[in-house]
Amino acid sequence: MMAELPVFVIRFLEITALLFIFAIGLLVLLLIVLYIIDKSQTAHAIRHNFPVIGRFRYFFEELGEFFRQYFFAMDREELPFNRAERSWVYRAAKNIDNTIAFGSTRDLRPTGTVLFVNCPFPTLDRDATPTSNVTIGPNAAKPYTTNSIFNISGMSFGAISKPAVLALSNGARMAGCWMNTGEGGLSPYHLEGGADIVFQIGTAKYGVRDEAGNLSDEKLREVAAHEQVKMFELKLSQGAKPGKGGILPGEKVTKEISEIRGIPVGTDSISPNRHPEIDSVEDLLDVLNRIRDVTGKPVGFKAVIGAYGWVDALCEAIKKRGPESAPDFITLDSADGGTGAAPMSLMDYMGLTIEESLPLVVDQLSAHGLRERIKIITSGKLITPAEVAWAFAVGADFVTSARGFMFSLGCIQALQCNKNTCPTGITTHNKKLQTGLNIASKAERVKNYAQNMAYEVGVIAHSCGAHEPRLLRRFHARMVRPDGKSVPLNELYPESNCN
Repeated sequence: MMAELPVFVIRFLEITALLFIFAIGLLVLLLIVLYIIDKSQTAHAIRHNFPVIGRFRYFFEELGEFFRQYFFAMDREELPFNRAERSWVYRAAKNIDNTIAFGSTRDLRPTGTVLFVNCPFPTLDRDATPTSNVTIGPNAAKPYTTNSIFNISGMSFGAISKPAVLALSNGARMAGCWMNTGEGGLSPYHLEGGADIVFQIGTAKYGVRDEAGNLSDEKLREVAAHEQVKMFELKLSQGAKPGKGGILPGEKVTKEISEIRGIPVGTDSISPNRHPEIDSVEDLLDVLNRIRDVTGKPVGFKAVIGAYGWVDALCEAIKKRGPESAPDFITLDSADGGTGAAPMSLMDYMGLTIEESLPLVVDQLSAHGLRERIKIITSGKLITPAEVAWAFAVGADFVTSARGFMFSLGCIQALQCNKNTCPTGITTHNKKLQTGLNIASKAERVKNYAQNMAYEVGVIAHSCGAHEPRLLRRFHARMVRPDGKSVPLNELYPESNCN
């Protein structure tokens, strides 16, 4: 039969057979080498006892995250965000129908569950009022007034990519909300989108530091000269890592990022765990007032609350100096993580969640008569309308989100934020991975998410009988207690003037 085939076909089959035998030989050789390596090493018991096969353990561990997310976890089971939460954000960002049918999959019985109380005579559309304006920094030369209730929290250029920053800044402009720069400094891409900007000053003071790393008045004036920069936020701590400064792995420090931050290319960007010049509440007030005097713009600070006696000490110091010395706002971050890279010991165990810290700080400010002077911004896993409405009911003036807006960009919770391998292009500087992030379409999704959030928080407010979200109060919500019964939030937290 072979003699009947053309010579070139016979030669092709012979070469293919030889290549196949060669490939099999290489594979066998590789397996032998791996066997010898695994059997001779002592660092990994599994690989030593089960050479070659033991290596598949790491592959399956990697796949496990994705199989649990898409195949095994129920809608309400997953952490840090479950499928039901992510699905709501995705649909809101795409501006498609977000209704459900046949009953809720949310269990309403666990202790701590928050329930809003519907009013027998809810607010009609004709009675609803626009979201009210709030002015931050009345004593600053250039106060900031906005009616936005839901804004973009701090994500540095470096931690997120250029296309992500551009999509967020354009989307924020279209939605009429602000965007926080994160501690990585002000990039051209923050400004290009045209959004209102909150400039965050981290412990390394990127973008506003002199050659020695100290806060520079000259650099502060340069940043404040941009009309889009509306406020300055001094970061004391953040939810991902209370008590530790920002971490940007060296593989994500490109030439452009190194120039903005003032650090060498390819080196880990690790900020100090606090501002060296701030040792007390008096020092904190000094720095805040310095920034406000130099820039002429409202200034506040961001912190995760752990120990909280210092908040009372801060209020006492403000009252001695006068209310004009107070921070214009306090951003409260939740201890249950964030977008940044962080040690698990801090991510999992350090600080109070926003559910505990928000009513605590609101009541402390109220007790000292400073609640109206100091605005409260909240952050931390508040990505759905009910969570945002809860924050307003407890006493917040604004809500910000980082991970919610990452979902609006298309984040799939791949848990690769601390690496340069994000498959959606959001947290990587790999150009090939960034190509899937279309700036124009993602900006539209950012806008849709912010606007649909405002609308649905309004739906909750109207169902409770409030004319707009900022009129929600603690008596509009209840919390399930261990005995299975719920009690009004104003009974759990009776001291606030928000009740």
